[in-house]
Amino acid sequence: MRVLGFLGSPHVNGKSAKLLKKALEGAASAGAEVKEFDLIKMNIKYCSGCGVCFTTKPELRIGKCSLKDDAPGIFEEYIEADGYIYASPVYDVFVPALMKTFLERKIMLTYRPKELSGKLPESRGPAMFQKKASIIVTGNCIDEYREVMGDPCFEAYEGHLMIEQIETVDKMYCGGVEILTEEEWNKKFDEAFQMGVRIVQEIEKSRQ
Repeated sequence: MRVLGFLGSPHVNGKSAKLLKKALEGAASAGAEVKEFDLIKMNIKYCSGCGVCFTTKPELRIGKCSLKDDAPGIFEEYIEADGYIYASPVYDVFVPALMKTFLERKIMLTYRPKELSGKLPESRGPAMFQKKASIIVTGNCIDEYREVMGDPCFEAYEGHLMIEQIETVDKMYCGGVEILTEEEWNKKFDEAFQMGVRIVQEIEKSRQ
């Protein structure tokens, strides 16, 4: 079993990064092979909106894109994985541009024939809900503002996961990151660790 982590923060040692690492540690402790992608270190170009990748070559697992960057290689590993943990801060009540750029390029994993224009594209390799995902969002506004700060970010991720037929296991909003005490942080790290354990358990359950 393989679980991939995607960090959508420019700070590879920041709050989101530390929580993601704990979640991946939890997944590894439950028997998964894990790998982290720090998106800030990757060459991922902006989608040009040409539509070629999701309207041609339905036989491919990943649609062809004219942009030359790291995205196709990342997606080769993505489609072979069993679970995913996304982590990012909240920037202006949404996921950071870094993560949004990555999510937009996931259109390469879908297909829609031109005659069905106006319909949602479908996954080129639907997971049939045997693959799972969990989401970590950090914000400087306290947990009371989860609905305003966290929910729009969760929706951004889950829109893609719905098309891919991937079930969300956990959604963690960690608010007030600038004022949490060491004790509170330790509780958050434990929560993230348990998220990693649970995603492995849920993947295993779905395949029994």
